[in-house]
Amino acid sequence: MINFLSTAKISLRALRANKMRSALTMLGIIIGVAAVITMLAVGRGASNKISEQIATVGSNLIIVLPGSTTASGIRLGSGAFQNLTRADAEAIRQECSAVATTAPILNGSAQIIYGNANWPSVVFGTDENMLEVRDWTLSAGRNFYDQEIRSAAKVCLLGQTVVDNLFGNDDPLHKTVRIKKVPFVVIGVLAPKGQSMMGQDQDDIVYAPVSAAQRNLFGRSFPGTVRSIMVKAKSTEDLDRAEQQIKELLRQRHRIGAGQEDDFTVRNLTQMMQMAEQASRVMALLLAAIAGVSLLVGGIGIMNIMLVSVTERTREIGIRMAVGAKTWDIRLQFIIEAMILSLIGGLIGVLLGILFAELLSFFAGWTILISTYSILLSFGFSGLVGIFFGFYPAYKASLMNPIDALRHE
Repeated sequence: MINFLSTAKISLRALRANKMRSALTMLGIIIGVAAVITMLAVGRGASNKISEQIATVGSNLIIVLPGSTTASGIRLGSGAFQNLTRADAEAIRQECSAVATTAPILNGSAQIIYGNANWPSVVFGTDENMLEVRDWTLSAGRNFYDQEIRSAAKVCLLGQTVVDNLFGNDDPLHKTVRIKKVPFVVIGVLAPKGQSMMGQDQDDIVYAPVSAAQRNLFGRSFPGTVRSIMVKAKSTEDLDRAEQQIKELLRQRHRIGAGQEDDFTVRNLTQMMQMAEQASRVMALLLAAIAGVSLLVGGIGIMNIMLVSVTERTREIGIRMAVGAKTWDIRLQFIIEAMILSLIGGLIGVLLGILFAELLSFFAGWTILISTYSILLSFGFSGLVGIFFGFYPAYKASLMNPIDALRHE
C-alpha cells in the first residue's frame, strides 16, 4: 500500500510538471465521455418519449378498417366501401375469446359552438367501451350509459383542448354545445393525453354516442355502418390470436368464400408502435457507439503521449532502477499516470456531458433522460481506457536496461 501511494505521488508530480501536455492528453477522453453521456441522454429520452406516447394511445390495440373494392373495373382504395357495422363490433367482442372489448367508430370533422365561442374539432361517434379500449380516464363527469347509446341521446364527452377553447376556466359539465348546429349536453371531460406519435393533439376530440352521430351528424346510407372498429386484446400475447379470430369471424359474417379477398383490413397498432420504439432504441445505441469511438481515439492519444513521455524520461527511469526500483514499480508508475489522466478526463467529461445534454434540452427542446447507468458506464470505461492504453508504454518502460537508460541523453 505504501509503495502504491509513493508511486502515485511520483506519477502526479510528473503530470504536474507537464500541465499543458497532460491537459491535451485528457482532451480526447473529455470529448469522448461527454459525447457518450449526451448521446445516451438524447437517445434514451427519445425512446422514453415514444414509450409515453404509446401508452397514451392505449395497449394491445387492433383496428379493423373497411377493405378496398372494385367499381367498373377501377380498383378503389382501402375504406372506399363502408361494410363494417356496429353488429360486427358486438360480434367480435362476444365471440372472440382473445378480445377484451371493442368500440365502433364513426368520425368526422365538425364545428363545436358554445355561446359566442366556436372551435373546429374531430367528433367520434362511439360507445361506452371506447374509454376502456383507449385506456382513457375522465377528469370530470361520467361515461355514456348503455341506454344513451341505444336511444341516440344527444350527450358528449369533450377533450381538454376543446374545453379550454370553448369554456376557458368555466365548468363545462351539463352545459349545451352545438355540433353541426345540433345541441349536445356535456356529461364528461376526458383526462389530458397530449400529442400522439404523429404530433396530433389527442385532446382535440369529442366523443358522442355512435347512434346519435349517425342519426344527427354523419348520416350513413346504410344504418348501422361505421368507419372502423377499434379492438383491445386481452394481453400482448393474445394480439396475434385476436387478429386471427377477428379475420375468421368477419369472413364468416361477410360471407366471404374460400380464395376470395377480404373486404376488410386488420392492423395491429401496438406492434407498429413497438417497432417505432425499438427503432428508437437501436438509434440510441448507434449514437452511443459512435460516441464511444471518441473514447477509443482518446485512449490512443494517451498511449501516444505516454510513449513520448517514456522516451523523454529514459534517464529518470534509469536512475530509479539504479537506486532499487523494481520492474513492477516502473510499470505501475506509468499505468497510474495513464489512469489519472483518463479518470480526471472522464470526470470532466461527465460534467460537460450533463451540461451539454441540459443545454440541448433547453435550447433545442429535445427530450433527454440522463441516467446513473450512463454516467457510471462512461466514467468506468474511461478508467479502463487508461489501463488498456497505458499498459504498453508502461511495459516498454519497465523493460529498459538501467545502464543503457543512464547513458541516454
